[in-house]
Amino acid sequence: MTSMVDNETDEDATVGVAADLLGLTVRTLHHWDEIGLASASRRTPAGYRLYTWDDLEHLSRVVAYREAGLTLDAIRDVLDDATAKIGDTLREQRAQLARRIHDLQQLDERLERMTDAHERGILMSDAEQREVFGEGWDPQQSRAARFEWGGSRQWAQFAERSASRSQSQWRALSEAMSALQRDLADAVSRGVEPGSEEADELAERHRQLFSNFFPLTRRMQVCLARMFEADPGFSSYYNGIGDGLATWFRQSVDESARHHGIDPDTAIWE
Repeated sequence: MTSMVDNETDEDATVGVAADLLGLTVRTLHHWDEIGLASASRRTPAGYRLYTWDDLEHLSRVVAYREAGLTLDAIRDVLDDATAKIGDTLREQRAQLARRIHDLQQLDERLERMTDAHERGILMSDAEQREVFGEGWDPQQSRAARFEWGGSRQWAQFAERSASRSQSQWRALSEAMSALQRDLADAVSRGVEPGSEEADELAERHRQLFSNFFPLTRRMQVCLARMFEADPGFSSYYNGIGDGLATWFRQSVDESARHHGIDPDTAIWE
């Protein structure tokens, strides 16, 4: 910057020439002049600004400190006050920059986790998933789910929650799901009637627990329970927990929906 000024300023510079030399806009120079940060020392007979060599040197320092991240007020303090402790000002600027870098690094880490969650679902290795969910867990389930529902709003919600969920939180959620499944199997084995208070409580417990993945309305729960019954893979899994559980659970969810004024026959995925 200084060499450019040295080589090209044998005469006073107009505002346009000064702007070109310093890589600024004319509007910026006008603003700095208006606030008294960097003014032109001379004027033409017509009133146009003329910048002397000293003015351009002053502007070069303003540009240097602005590129270092100082505010215009801080630059004014550094340049206009002969007693200003420039080192202290710059050290404070570095401290602010360090805090900003730290914040940006944390933001980058969150964005990385969010990206991975949208692509992978559960942010744990295969071994970690088996350790948390049990040896019978197939880590491919999460990846397969992405290909089936990856474009849905619910998958996005699942990924957003997964990105911030720790391994211990996954374990607690897994344990809660296992406890629910045991209670569902017990209810089936005892002949609990769908529509009873106990069955309604179990259906609501399922809905609340499942809402940890994405918000599950009662109408959506009806659709989900019907998929559990109709899909061979899901029905086999639930019937393996308790004989006839897939159908019992679908009936219980239907009755719970009716108790809340919802016709399960017209329920759609929302």
